[in-house]
Amino acid sequence: MDIRRTILWMIFSFSLLLLWNNWQEYNGKPSMFASTPATQTAPAPSDGETNTADSSIPNAVASPSSPSELSASTPASADSEIINIDTDVYRLSFDTVGAQLVKAELLKYAAPEDKTQAMVLLEHSANSVYVAQSGVVGASAGQSYPTHLTPFALVSSEHSLSGDTLQVVFEATADDVRVIKTYTLTRGSYDIHVSHDIHNLGDAAINPSIYLQLTRDGNNPSDSSRLYRTFTGPVVYSEADKFQKVSFSDVEKNKASYTRQADNGWIGMVQHYFATAWVPAQGLNRSNEILRVSDNLYSVRSIEAVGTIGAGEHKAVEANLWVGPQDQKAMSEVAKGLDLVVDYGWLTILSKPLYKILSWLHSILGNWGWSIVVVTLLIKLVFFPLSAASYRSMAKMKQVTPRMQALREKFGDDKAKLNAAMMEMYRNEKINPLGGCLPMLVQIPVFIALYWVLLGSVEMRGAPWILWVQDLAARDPWFILPAVMMLTMFLQIKLNPTPPDPMQARIMMLMPLVFGGMMFFFPAGLVLYWCVNNALSIAQQQYITSKINRAAAAKAIG
Repeated sequence: MDIRRTILWMIFSFSLLLLWNNWQEYNGKPSMFASTPATQTAPAPSDGETNTADSSIPNAVASPSSPSELSASTPASADSEIINIDTDVYRLSFDTVGAQLVKAELLKYAAPEDKTQAMVLLEHSANSVYVAQSGVVGASAGQSYPTHLTPFALVSSEHSLSGDTLQVVFEATADDVRVIKTYTLTRGSYDIHVSHDIHNLGDAAINPSIYLQLTRDGNNPSDSSRLYRTFTGPVVYSEADKFQKVSFSDVEKNKASYTRQADNGWIGMVQHYFATAWVPAQGLNRSNEILRVSDNLYSVRSIEAVGTIGAGEHKAVEANLWVGPQDQKAMSEVAKGLDLVVDYGWLTILSKPLYKILSWLHSILGNWGWSIVVVTLLIKLVFFPLSAASYRSMAKMKQVTPRMQALREKFGDDKAKLNAAMMEMYRNEKINPLGGCLPMLVQIPVFIALYWVLLGSVEMRGAPWILWVQDLAARDPWFILPAVMMLTMFLQIKLNPTPPDPMQARIMMLMPLVFGGMMFFFPAGLVLYWCVNNALSIAQQQYITSKINRAAAAKAIG
């Protein structure tokens, strides 16, 4: 039985499928492999529970039909004033309407279109909407507490960070309820502490609720690639159901399913390399909601009952707001599971250790490119016994290739006799026809896991390696690494046994062109990993093959 024919056809067919899928995405068509986020069925509210989101929380921007209407309706209010705040990592813009965060520039990360400009994560313009909002609801009919549509006044005076922390304080009063909203910024941190101090100025007790909300359009980030897919959209985390992604399309179709009631966890919006998240105080019951606000505009929010506030009393509600890069170490210190925004899917159990090893190597070497080289070398060393078994099998197969060709000529189209003769030869020569494939299959999950680590790690963004490679997250500007990958793949094929079937041989020779062509558009860090892996594989194969050939020559001369 010639198992290689089947394996080769499977590899070639899958390669063509990937190439066609990438071409479809490049032309703006949906991917055949667009994954449906893993979600959980939300439990129905129990008796006595109410969801105040639909009835009492105002739409993000009074339901405009387009981002341009949004730009005109909220910031253009007569009471609107933009307050600019600077820290060592941020340039932030707050709108006094709602005291909402409407722009966040990350000073330590370059914009994808212009490396001289800072990366803009949050923004409120005619072309992009992505803001962080909050407010208080639960007022009696005909009344309204301060929400993200209520004019606030700036109370604090400092506009730039001079010490270790900076407090930006806003205040608003509506219907005998005063809300003092305080953003506390910390040097070197993307974790913003937000306090809502709710004062009851009336004569009767109140029972307000507070909502924390992220509103975003459904557009992909400007640096998105059509050749590989990363998730953009709302997420929910709870200890019961863990990390849940919800696609914008599911929200549009009212098919979104996620944890709606919890007393822990957080909500967020994620995109490639960056994330925002509201982390309420843990241990308090809250409702989560993801909704379509208007055309191409969505919100994810958490609503939490504050409890009774008596006349003349006040109560503060604390929360954390993350606005920044997907820094796994820093995010894990803010909230449990927050580092899962770097989503490795079902390979998380492998990807997490690989990321830690890569980070440890970087702490020693100080260069992410060389860290990729070394971690690939370490993986090859760990799998050397399996690789050696595979290469020994291929070397033996190469030695008997002339005899296999002779058997094909002898038996012609008689497949039964040909397969029987080949199996007899395999038994006599102690060759396992699958010996070259199975060890490689065992390694595939590890290499795919490393692929996702390199693709999802924000540390690669803007990180240089050597000479012409100055950004491991961008494609090779001179296409040198993809060319090297194609060459190394070609050398690997030449070292393997030549398939006796001319069609199989032609398919194998096309493989470097198929995979190499795809790599022309992939991040340089990923292509570097494949080049190093191929080069090490060639060295291992040459070493094993030369040992077998020397042993065979020694046996031949007695």
